[in-house]
Amino acid sequence: MNKVILMGRLTRDPEVRYSQGESSTAIARYSLAVDRRRAANNGEQTADFINIVAFGRSAEFAEKYFRKGMKVLVTGRIQTGSYTNKEGQKVYTTDVVAEDQEFCESKNSNNGGYESAQGHSDAAPAAAGDGFMNIPEGIDEELPFN
Repeated sequence: MNKVILMGRLTRDPEVRYSQGESSTAIARYSLAVDRRRAANNGEQTADFINIVAFGRSAEFAEKYFRKGMKVLVTGRIQTGSYTNKEGQKVYTTDVVAEDQEFCESKNSNNGGYESAQGHSDAAPAAAGDGFMNIPEGIDEELPFN
């Protein structure tokens, strides 16, 4: 089984190109900075920088909504490859091919400030100190339970 789940911040805006031919397909490339679970020996947080590639609608979504610094969740698969560069040296590559991409923060979070894919301008209700979210008054009729 080849399954990858990553959560991190975009290190740059996605670069999107379109394949040539009759049915042009979007191809987006971006990189995620993914924190390691354990800090380095000197106590500094370390991160891995993982290359992501998305195709078709996923690529168009990334182009439209993803911006540098956003925290996103990507699920996909690892794909390896190789090519020979201009100097004649063989270069090996490792990418994650995105199958699903999601936002991990609201657009109004301290690290955000970006546009939401859903286009909502409402901020999410603030979470209380105990990790639970307060439900705004008057929303009872929209909840699936009472």
